[in-house]
Amino acid sequence: MLMNISPQNLQILVWMIPVPPLVAFFAILLFTRGSKRVSDIVSIAAILLTWVLAIMVLLITVLIPDLGHEPVTSSFVWLSLGDAVAESLRMGVLIDPLGVVMLFFVPLTATMIFIYSTGYMASGSYWTEVKGEADPQEAYEVDSAGRKIKKFDATAWKARFMAFISLFAGGMLLLSIADNLLLLFVGWEIMGLCSYLLIGFWHNRIYPNQPKRITPMFAGIKAFMTTRVGDMFMLLGIAWLYSYTGTLNFRDILYNPEMLESLHALAFPNVPALAGVTVAGAIGLLLFMGTVGKSSQFPLHTWLPDAMEGPTPVSAMIHAATMVSAGVYLIIRMFPLMTVGWEGHGLTLPMQAMAGVGAFTALFAATIAVAQRDIKKVLAYSTISQLGYMVAAVGIGAYVAAAFHLMTHAIFKALLFMGSGSVIHAVEHGEEHAHHHGYHFPIDFDAQDMFNMGGLWKRVPVTAWTFLIGGLALSGFPFVTAGFWSKDEILADAFAHNPTVFWMLAAAAFLTAFYTMRQIGLTFAGEPRTHAAEEAVQKDWRMNLPLVVLAFFALFAGYIGVHEGFPVLGKLLGSNFFHRFVGSTLLEEPEALAFNWTPVLMSIGIALSGLLVGWLVYAWRPLKAGAEDPLKKLLGPIYTLLENKYYIDELYELVFIRPSQWVAEQVVYLLLDKRVIDGFLHFVARAAEWLAFRNKDFDTYVVNGFGDSVAEGIGRTGDSFKYVQSGRVQQYLAVAVTGVLVLVGVFVWALFLR
Repeated sequence: MLMNISPQNLQILVWMIPVPPLVAFFAILLFTRGSKRVSDIVSIAAILLTWVLAIMVLLITVLIPDLGHEPVTSSFVWLSLGDAVAESLRMGVLIDPLGVVMLFFVPLTATMIFIYSTGYMASGSYWTEVKGEADPQEAYEVDSAGRKIKKFDATAWKARFMAFISLFAGGMLLLSIADNLLLLFVGWEIMGLCSYLLIGFWHNRIYPNQPKRITPMFAGIKAFMTTRVGDMFMLLGIAWLYSYTGTLNFRDILYNPEMLESLHALAFPNVPALAGVTVAGAIGLLLFMGTVGKSSQFPLHTWLPDAMEGPTPVSAMIHAATMVSAGVYLIIRMFPLMTVGWEGHGLTLPMQAMAGVGAFTALFAATIAVAQRDIKKVLAYSTISQLGYMVAAVGIGAYVAAAFHLMTHAIFKALLFMGSGSVIHAVEHGEEHAHHHGYHFPIDFDAQDMFNMGGLWKRVPVTAWTFLIGGLALSGFPFVTAGFWSKDEILADAFAHNPTVFWMLAAAAFLTAFYTMRQIGLTFAGEPRTHAAEEAVQKDWRMNLPLVVLAFFALFAGYIGVHEGFPVLGKLLGSNFFHRFVGSTLLEEPEALAFNWTPVLMSIGIALSGLLVGWLVYAWRPLKAGAEDPLKKLLGPIYTLLENKYYIDELYELVFIRPSQWVAEQVVYLLLDKRVIDGFLHFVARAAEWLAFRNKDFDTYVVNGFGDSVAEGIGRTGDSFKYVQSGRVQQYLAVAVTGVLVLVGVFVWALFLR
């Protein structure tokens, strides 16, 4: 029945995909903020409708023959710049094989996160009411006298949260179906706004006893400002590309060999130091800078770990369904531009940058993750590392492998983040129960610290099993996890094309397996190390159901991309569907590498050895309460360096933030604003005031003075002549006689003059 849908109706379905969550955002803020239940229903109904629409489009388009060369498209003129349509900016949608992949995992993970959020944000805890440190139903602030002050209304804030994640999902879906860079950038910036709003969601939370810990408010600002750096370069690349091509449509640019070749043939203008750089290479590099910011690659990686200050569902949204996935999607989508001139001539400039930055970031972030105590920050650095895998894969030309890992990683990373939230929730409730039993916790007790956990396998079995599945997928556990198949594809491509990248990614893979087992061991193995862990509990089905669903996909989603040459499974599953399907997105389908046992065996050995070492250190002999991290004893000062993230944040504070603050305060504010601008304005004001007073003096002494003098003269004259009217007849007769005599005198004098 779905195949009978007309092309016009299919286009309408595609346009409708981002609409429900966007409508839900406005509906919740305008109409349902007074009810948590109604807000939950609206947001869940919206994302479920979007998921249904996405599944319908997916089922239809995946069966369309040659979808890569004849995709589903629809557009309209958005801004007319001239009489010709070619001179107009158009907005439209595009569904090709890469778009189908996005429609598979984005709505899936977003739907699970929405369901999870309704449970996670529904209940508070003792931690919430006393210290305000967790994701609360009601948060309080403690004043100097120790009194609790209620900070906000729980119902309104819960509704606001559901509205914001609805907008977040809508922005990512809009980006996923966009057929041009401009509309993609609109969705891109919607997510930038939502990251700021959601990371800083508990903007009133402070940590008085943890001065080095960044607050949610500043974490949100940090994320927003850091990603704006990359976005600025990206926007320059978009404008530059439009200036040369007159269009931003993906099909018009990326599937036009003549246009791509013309961009590749143009040298970078008037910059001798960049001789040999083409316009295509420079634009690709600018667009890649957008990915560096959005996908948290070195050196703009510092915002993502601090983003963990947001509620855990936000962490899952950022790391799986939206935000960081968008950055990798951008370079995969722009792959033809990034690689033009690559075949037979070595890696292009954007490819070199992606391969170098991606491989370095993968290893760099993995080393930091091994020494983190916060369960969410381990996963944050893991995300940075895995994104480095994808970026490096695009850099070495592994287009399909990058898209494959983008999909699988989104699934198992969403699973892991929601699992970590479930653990945190359980420990918080355990702290509440322990408090009711008479045990008092220090005010700086951290429910996210893995060293405060332990023994949770029996307390939260659903979370434990699903977290184990997600962790094994992240580690690349062979054959039975999706992460193995996608990571193996990247390692195989790197082994074949770039040994340096391969060994860096292999080292990162070993560390990934190690810190994942370290995380599992510290959290679930052994005996509880605190009373909070001893009484931890979490039984909300709304939090468990998404974990089970995503665990299923974390196990089986990888089988659609098994190499056709892989023994037994390759023959059993037939041709590599994912490679054939996604590869058809390009003008020329990339050839699949010949099957090679060497990278496969190395990948298996690396994953298993990392897991084994982690198990021996942290699970075989679990840590006791108060015990020091064994890795700290082994590494010594290096552990401190890793624990403090190579002091990159402190370096940025010293090199960028403090000088910027000094310039902002001393130069911009005190000098330019207070002295120059305010000084000029004050001079103008004083000059205007002086002129006003001079005008007042002129008005007072000249205009008013003349008028007053005339009036006063007339008054004085009147006063002088008033005495003529005395009322005495004798005086009147005397005056009359005098007047007659004067007239007679004048008459006589006139006669004599003749």
